[in-house]
Amino acid sequence: MSQVTAVILAAGEGKRMRSRQPKVLHPLCGRPLIAYPLRTARALADRIVLVVGPNADDVVTVAGSDVRSVVQRERLGSGHAVQQARLECGDGTILVLPGDMPLLSTETIERLVDHHRKSRAAATVLTAVVAEPHGYGRIARKGGRVKRIVEERDATAAEKKIAEINTSVYCFAASRLWPALDRVRPDNDQGEYYLTDVIGILARAGGRVEAVVTRDPGEAAGVNDRKQLAAVATVQRRRTLDRLMESGVTILDPASTYIEDTVTIGPDTTIYPQVVIEGPSTIGGECVIGVGCHVSSSRIAERVTLLPYCVVRESAIEEAATLGPFCHLRPLSHVGPRAKVGNFVELKKSTLGRGSKVPHLSYVGDATVGEGVNVGAGTITCNYDGVAKHETKIGDRAFIGTNTSLVAPVTVGEGAYIGAGSTITKDVPPGALAVGRAPQVVKDGWAARKAKKREEH
Repeated sequence: MSQVTAVILAAGEGKRMRSRQPKVLHPLCGRPLIAYPLRTARALADRIVLVVGPNADDVVTVAGSDVRSVVQRERLGSGHAVQQARLECGDGTILVLPGDMPLLSTETIERLVDHHRKSRAAATVLTAVVAEPHGYGRIARKGGRVKRIVEERDATAAEKKIAEINTSVYCFAASRLWPALDRVRPDNDQGEYYLTDVIGILARAGGRVEAVVTRDPGEAAGVNDRKQLAAVATVQRRRTLDRLMESGVTILDPASTYIEDTVTIGPDTTIYPQVVIEGPSTIGGECVIGVGCHVSSSRIAERVTLLPYCVVRESAIEEAATLGPFCHLRPLSHVGPRAKVGNFVELKKSTLGRGSKVPHLSYVGDATVGEGVNVGAGTITCNYDGVAKHETKIGDRAFIGTNTSLVAPVTVGEGAYIGAGSTITKDVPPGALAVGRAPQVVKDGWAARKAKKREEH
């Protein structure tokens, strides 16, 4: 079986995006646009050639080291772009993919490649039948055979009624593509070399030109501006939600739920409305993700409960832990099994051990908290001295009283107790009690004397 070379066209300037960033790097449901054709190409092709414009180093970096890149220094049309890839392409089948059509499914492209091989065609075009073909190239057939692609500006009144359109996705036999491409001339208003002209050249030379029609015309949607990006993102998000629901995830309100394509979720997990889950996040089975939670690039094990409005970023939560409501895990936080992080608690670059609790109104930063620790309300690890961050260590089964300030660097030993309202500046030995507060002073009758002075004035 002949090899397949995928040529991905990503040299367009994307002027209508009104952006300094290359169009194919704009994010779509957690991945840059270019990642979608690359994913398909990696599934089906033996080699990948990416055609980029000048100063596209970021695009090349995102594409990865397994992709061969060539530069189209002058933007002279799609035919010219494919020509730039010639030296990097092998024999066999050349699969041409646009860099800005992220909804194309791998199944559709696989069907295109299979049909091309089995029919031994010189070229096979992926087409779509749409209700509104205005603006697209039409597929002109004769006796059922594809004879040419007619651009909108060149179409006759009859041709404009054709509902079958060109999607700009093709398979070519390499031995037929390159000679035909050499014959393309820029005889058009744009002065460009159109890849579509190759279809007519091959057909007139007696070459077999086939067409595969997409089952879902929506797959042919491209992205040229931010409105189209938003429209395509809506479709892709729904695909992601459908995939998750089909795998056993309960999503109570898909219309208000944002889950990116990079997320995996285990069965029997329930997602409440207004949840955002993004980045390379993994959520185990039998979890509950409450209303308004925002999870980003994090790992959540099985049977975890996030009560409403938790924010979790670049952190890990182990099985059966409970968080929230209204808690914030900043990057590099790790919550152990069956631990509890309560309302209005913030963790930053800290580890909370098995079964430990920080129930409410606390800040734990740059800290290591052992197993079975109780951290009272209003506790603060004072980790910053104005110049550097310092670590707090709390041993297993320690008890931290309400409204405690732990001034780092400091260690509280295993089983130690800290009295409520303390400011701890020195290490506390295991099993000890530490109280660091000023003695209470009581002045009898003070309120009456104060009131009398106000009356005298």
